[in-house]
Amino acid sequence: MEDKHLSSIVIDYTSEPLKPKLKRLLCKSLPDFLKDYFSNVLPILQWIHKYNLTWLIQDAIAGITVGIVLVPQSMAYSKVANLDPQYGLYTAFVGVTLYCLLGTSKDISVGPISTVSLLVGSVVNTVLKTHSDISPSEVAITLGLFCGIIMVLFSVLRLGILVDFISEPAVAGFMTGSAITIVLGQWPKLFGILDVPKNAPPYLLFASIVSKLSHTRLDIAFGMSALVFLYLIRYICGELTNANIKSRVLQKCIFLLSIMRNGLIVIVGTFISFIINHNQKTSSISIIQSVPAGFGAMGIPSFRSDILRDASSTLPSIILILILEHITVAKSFGRISNYQINPDQEILAAGACNIISSFFGGFPSAGSFSRTAIMARSGSRTPLAGVFSGCVVVLALYVLTPAFYYIPDAVLAAVIIHAVSDLASSFKYLKKLWSTSISELLVWTSAVIVTLFIDIETGIYVAVGLSLSMMLYKIARPPIKVLGRIAINSPNQCYHLFTKDRDQRYPNSFGAKTLLNGENKLETNINEKEAFHYLYVDEADPNFREHIIELPRGILVLHICDSILYPNAEHISDRIVHIVREKTYSGNTTEIDKDDSEKLWNQSSSANSNTINAKQLPILKAIVLDFSAVCHLDATALDTLLTMKEIIDNYAGHPVEWHFAGIQNHHVRSSLLYAGFGSLSANDTRKSRLSLPGGVSIEKDQHSLYSQKSAINHSLSNSPATTNSKITLKCNGSGCYGHGLETSSDASSAVNLESSTITITENHPNMINQLNDVNQYYSAVPVDRYPFFHWNVDAAVKFALRKELESQRISKIEH
Repeated sequence: MEDKHLSSIVIDYTSEPLKPKLKRLLCKSLPDFLKDYFSNVLPILQWIHKYNLTWLIQDAIAGITVGIVLVPQSMAYSKVANLDPQYGLYTAFVGVTLYCLLGTSKDISVGPISTVSLLVGSVVNTVLKTHSDISPSEVAITLGLFCGIIMVLFSVLRLGILVDFISEPAVAGFMTGSAITIVLGQWPKLFGILDVPKNAPPYLLFASIVSKLSHTRLDIAFGMSALVFLYLIRYICGELTNANIKSRVLQKCIFLLSIMRNGLIVIVGTFISFIINHNQKTSSISIIQSVPAGFGAMGIPSFRSDILRDASSTLPSIILILILEHITVAKSFGRISNYQINPDQEILAAGACNIISSFFGGFPSAGSFSRTAIMARSGSRTPLAGVFSGCVVVLALYVLTPAFYYIPDAVLAAVIIHAVSDLASSFKYLKKLWSTSISELLVWTSAVIVTLFIDIETGIYVAVGLSLSMMLYKIARPPIKVLGRIAINSPNQCYHLFTKDRDQRYPNSFGAKTLLNGENKLETNINEKEAFHYLYVDEADPNFREHIIELPRGILVLHICDSILYPNAEHISDRIVHIVREKTYSGNTTEIDKDDSEKLWNQSSSANSNTINAKQLPILKAIVLDFSAVCHLDATALDTLLTMKEIIDNYAGHPVEWHFAGIQNHHVRSSLLYAGFGSLSANDTRKSRLSLPGGVSIEKDQHSLYSQKSAINHSLSNSPATTNSKITLKCNGSGCYGHGLETSSDASSAVNLESSTITITENHPNMINQLNDVNQYYSAVPVDRYPFFHWNVDAAVKFALRKELESQRISKIEH
């Protein structure tokens, strides 16, 4: 049943007229697109009606847990941005509260992030150098507003796909460089060292810190103790988690201790600082001091062009990191928790959070990896969990601000160092790059080095630039493989076909020796190896080198490893022409017969040993291109293919057959047909024969279209074998089909072409049985309507070889 089904498949596609296509697009596709587009703007509407008490409890636990971490982190990152601590809380409140309306991830916690805070601090310092009348908060708020607007535009235009062009090693490289830069920037606060240049490159900052270690103050006791405590708690909780403790209560306590370690160390450090500095006029350590309660910076943000002008070099990198980190975090935890996020909607959510945040006094923010991980591990069920984190921030702003006065800067520095240490790439990741892709390791290394020795913005641009350059190079220089073949079965397994009386062995369709008992004995001297099935492999692969069987002379099989587009079309063409000249001998007698004085300077002379050896090579007759990896062809590629065809035809001295295997893309197939491939050349009006097994041939003009499958697959199964048989095939736009079977007393052997009807007259006594047997073999694979498009390489090679076999048969008959 399966073979019968496959035998009815003739691959072809009909072009849809323009009017129905436009009608379908405007009446159905466009309305459906607009409906989906606007229904996804507020994802909360898709799940809020299903909200229940269980989800509420889980979201409250997760949100409050993240809120405890969010408050000290936001204040710390605000200091990194050279802002007062309350601006970090403003930013955090809007991010976690508003995200639930627009976001598609249940785990993301939007708020200040380390890398963006560092860049904002850099812009603040740059602007303040030239505009002393502008406050740091004005700079940060303007950046937040502008970044939000750009992100919303990115989302509306569906440009989130641009993020996919930035490779993971590029991101890992500048994130590692950023982590090192942030850590070095916090060392002065950790050690209590003053008068350290803030805008110096990281390597100069490191040198300055080392030179001033003698000026270390009491802050180091707070900072180093906090840092040791954070890593110790993390290590102990990790070991206990891996110990497979059975008590659920103990597991919960360990988890809470692990995620609350930042808040605990801030509380302990603040309490000790209060004891030391209470009733003191001056503090012996650096502390935050007064933090205003409530939302004191609410208002309409000012959009100042002078700030944007001074920030123009850093602004693109801020937007890039905001989008990149937010999407990366959302996708990562979506995969972990088995749900999908909408990247463009996520960009919209983050952009809207930044725009609204600027009205509250916030600076640029996005999803944080560390807080999102805590949210996921705490068991959040919906994006509404962020609202409970916002409640904790509001509580801190209105109730806890008096306690913030005594928070040591060294403790916040320890919190930042501990948090950003996870941004640095692990040794395991670098080992993977070394083992899999040296070029990507180079991208990572370049990003880190440039970030450390110049600045983080340049590091981002270098990483992205190198990543894109390598991607474009791979597109522009795809490999072209020369394929050889390996036999995977013998003639006895597949190709020996028998008649009903089983006293004669008939030829397979690809040229095994023909044995006939009768007057018309026809015998070809084609090697019986052609009766094998073949697997086609890269002839340069050392695993197959000893097993490769030589291809039929004059046939070349090439595998194109990528789509053919304007960046790589010339390269692919040059490589194919080079391979043709290397593997075959020129059949252009006009060029060969020229005297050495008439040849071009770069052509070999007739007496050259290389030329003499080349004469032993075959003249090219057919090229088989494996297009299984070709997904796209553009106009430049088609023009290049046609030019290459002319060059190769001129080199071979005759029209070369171009066969294409593995085309499974409708657009690629249509493009090739438009360029004139798929059948014999329209410019060659000579008669050609379509060879059918058993010595049957169909004579047609080469510019007409015929189908290998349809020419063979006609209804002969119930027809008796006659001495003289006449088969009529009707041809239409879909190929040639069996029209009927007639017996004839005419003993002539001829092939006639009658308009749209092809009449085959053959005095072969067993022709019909042979056609039936071969028809059974061909029923195993679909066949294209156009004869030079093939299902696989093996079919293409054997079809190309059949023309050579037919010419040998005709030659023997004529003699």
